[in-house]
Amino acid sequence: MNEAQLRTVVEEVVKALAAKGFLRAGKCECESGPKALKGEVKTSIGSAGKVFSNAADWGGRPQSTGQFSALPPKPSQDEADEDAHVDAQVIQACGASRVSVCKPTKQGTDAARYVDHTLLKPNATQDEIAKLCEEAKAFCFASVCVNPSYVALAAQYLRGSGVKVCTVVGFPLGSTTPTVKAIEARDAIANGADEIDMVINIGALKSGNDAVVYDDIKAVREATRGKILKVILETSLLSNEEKIRACVLAKKAGGDFVKTSTGFGGGGATVEDIRLMRGAVGPLMGVKASGGIRDAKGAADMIAAGATRLGTSASVAIVTDAKADGKGY
Repeated sequence: MNEAQLRTVVEEVVKALAAKGFLRAGKCECESGPKALKGEVKTSIGSAGKVFSNAADWGGRPQSTGQFSALPPKPSQDEADEDAHVDAQVIQACGASRVSVCKPTKQGTDAARYVDHTLLKPNATQDEIAKLCEEAKAFCFASVCVNPSYVALAAQYLRGSGVKVCTVVGFPLGSTTPTVKAIEARDAIANGADEIDMVINIGALKSGNDAVVYDDIKAVREATRGKILKVILETSLLSNEEKIRACVLAKKAGGDFVKTSTGFGGGGATVEDIRLMRGAVGPLMGVKASGGIRDAKGAADMIAAGATRLGTSASVAIVTDAKADGKGY
């Protein structure tokens, strides 16, 4: 089914719902293509056919009238022109068919390129996801990390920005089956995810059943070919021997990164764990420190210990050397 056919189906669904009183009757704006990003949006389609609707259309709480709306506004022509770099022509001449360049609009430290700007709390709103994406674009963070239900929305906000969309699989317990994790990963990628952070089967690891742990990671690896896969160990629940085994299994299964924590397991990243994980995977595999990183010094310590990515919700404070509010991820 192509995009035009999909839009036709959505229009008919919206009309049927309106006829039954579930939606306010009115002209569907799906057919207007890019115009759907202007002003109030009735419906929008994720890249896997997911349909979003404003809460007010369903008789629920009206959408926030704050700075951020359900969908990002379409850039003006002037803004689009500013994104055209001479450098892009040189890159394309080398064989690239598409070029995404992130231009920071706010001053931050070099730590920005390490940061997965993270918002995984269960009560995160659309406005908060929009704010997360705007901050990521402003400082040129490596990615935003959001829950799977917000992947399509984040992908729309970040399209063409050079900032990646990261999401989580088997989160936060890691106790779903390899089949479920693989389906989650495929669905996330179809919705626009560039990077997948999966939680290992922690119970299997602690039971000494390394074959189950390996098969679990391998199933997600097979579902994410061409995308970045980060393997979350939940280090606060593991002994040093278990951490090393998990790192070796993640590397053997083809993971791109090993990651310390979910942020929900009662502990976060430590410098000692980063050093241990870096030693276990060697110099070429990525190591992501996540959980409890709240300031510039903490971030610098993790990077010095061998971290090549940082998962944190205090990203802006870290790159501006400000004090972060609360505990957060």
